[in-house]
Amino acid sequence: MKCSKCGFENKDKAKFCTKCGNSLVVSTPEPTPANSNSNTKYIIIALIAVIIILAGTIGYFALNNGSDSVQSNDNSQSAASQESQSVDDSSDDDKSAQTTTVSSSKKNTETVEDKSWESIGSYSGSGSGSQTISVPEGKIMVKLSAYPIKNYATNHLYVSGSNGKSGGVDWGSKSKVETRSDSFTYTSSSEETFTIDYYETVSWEVEFFRYQ
Repeated sequence: MKCSKCGFENKDKAKFCTKCGNSLVVSTPEPTPANSNSNTKYIIIALIAVIIILAGTIGYFALNNGSDSVQSNDNSQSAASQESQSVDDSSDDDKSAQTTTVSSSKKNTETVEDKSWESIGSYSGSGSGSQTISVPEGKIMVKLSAYPIKNYATNHLYVSGSNGKSGGVDWGSKSKVETRSDSFTYTSSSEETFTIDYYETVSWEVEFFRYQ
């Protein structure tokens, strides 16, 4: 075997060069672990495939959950909108009812306000005397006033009706000489007769009103 260092020809089985001592054993390179590298590649590919599948699965469920959430929100908003609409409708109904009530109340008030005390007869005079008059049915108000000649104990103005209703003014001997007034009301379903009685007056007046 020829030495690769000095070129000396040695025996075939010699392990070292007889001349220079160089090793004659040829080292053979270890085989490249091709199978190991191939297995590693397959493992990496498998891991990538698993990751892709997991990512796809997660994305799919995420999309479905998002769709369900959106649909749920839409349903909630729709229900809230319907409830709000119902409340608005109810509020409108309440407002309409209140408006109707107010309008009805206003009409009733206007109807009541349309009525007023209307004069149906006025009588006046002076001195002493009496007279009888007829007053129609209804809600009646009587107003009377008189001024005396002087402060006698018998000076007066009285108005009395057949239904027992009456009013009047008078003066005592120590009363101040001045105009005095009186009034009363009653309601009757039939015509009534009233007597006006006056004594020692400078002037007197009796007026009848009916609420109509």
